[in-house]
Amino acid sequence: MSDSTVGKRIAAQRKIARFTQAKLGRVAGYSTSMVSKVEQGREAPSDGFVAAVARALDTAPERLTGGPPWTVIEEDGPLEGIGELRAILAEGQYVTATEPPPLAHLAAGMDAIDLAYRNDQGRVAMAQLPAVLRALYGALHAAPADHRAPVYTLLAAAYYTAQRLLRRFGFLSLVPTALDRLDWSSADADDPLYAALAKVERARILMYHDGGELGMRLVEQSLDLIEGATPGANAVRGFAHLSGSVVAARGLRPGIAAEHIAHARELAPLMHGESDLYGTLFGPANVGIHACAVALESGEPDRAAREGAALVLPPGLAPPRAGHHWQDVARANLLAGRPGDALIALRRAREVAPQQTRLHPSVRETYLGIVAAERRRSESTGAFGAWLRITP
Repeated sequence: MSDSTVGKRIAAQRKIARFTQAKLGRVAGYSTSMVSKVEQGREAPSDGFVAAVARALDTAPERLTGGPPWTVIEEDGPLEGIGELRAILAEGQYVTATEPPPLAHLAAGMDAIDLAYRNDQGRVAMAQLPAVLRALYGALHAAPADHRAPVYTLLAAAYYTAQRLLRRFGFLSLVPTALDRLDWSSADADDPLYAALAKVERARILMYHDGGELGMRLVEQSLDLIEGATPGANAVRGFAHLSGSVVAARGLRPGIAAEHIAHARELAPLMHGESDLYGTLFGPANVGIHACAVALESGEPDRAAREGAALVLPPGLAPPRAGHHWQDVARANLLAGRPGDALIALRRAREVAPQQTRLHPSVRETYLGIVAAERRRSESTGAFGAWLRITP
């Protein structure tokens, strides 16, 4: 088995901290058996487990997951834009601006970036975003004080996309800074929904740091900010409920998770499909996807696997959203003792969203769990591992 698994890293950090498996389980809130299975590669760890263990060991979640998978990323060439985006975040309020084109051109540029992100073309989005950000600061400096609200709205949209891109590529340590800039820009935007989105996204990143209690409060605060029943308001409201369901499930609050899912189900028919508004992808199918995810996070992998496999996803669903669903179904099948079905689900994830699937740390851990469960590699298992660049 590879020595670069989450389980092996947890074991190494646990020993550095002089924790026994029993003590780590007690401090993190999990059983000793669970800790042992993860360390031995017999069970794929959930994001909630990794967050709780990282906090218990006083280390960064990326240290356990391996951080950005540079080896995989760079096989397709340099990740253009990440260095420049990192510099912009470091510059904070002192960003070096560039000469801006008309605001309509910048809005069209953001639309193109968001479309690339939606369609599993994160490299394209990352390469284009920094230039738009610097030009937006140029537009902000050039606009009269009483005409800056539309620029702030575009800046909020840019930072909203920036933190999503950073999560996709594994740069979790940069996400809080991007969220700080989202908070700053949304405060003066002429679209109040970005302030609500900022709180939801903060709640989502807090899950990586075992911050579920604060995350649930932020989701409620976000819902309080959303007014009206426009399509955009309902999309953001539904997105907040879906995010709240996962935050609650990871915090072992199944009742609260179920309430959020129920509210989302009531709103979903208003979308007439899966909405692209604000990048929420909110609609009936996404509610079904999150219901399966909540079952998985709540300790019901068999139900998550059955309902997830039976869920019919619409053809136009964003590829990363569909890919993430099949990744969850794979992990659910593995936990339910069906490694063969888990591999089938991983292959479906690869078909619909190859870039996201190859980068996601849970996919690698699920694959290694499949190998451990099978005790030997079948031809199809070996082929998938070769695609992930893993040699168990």
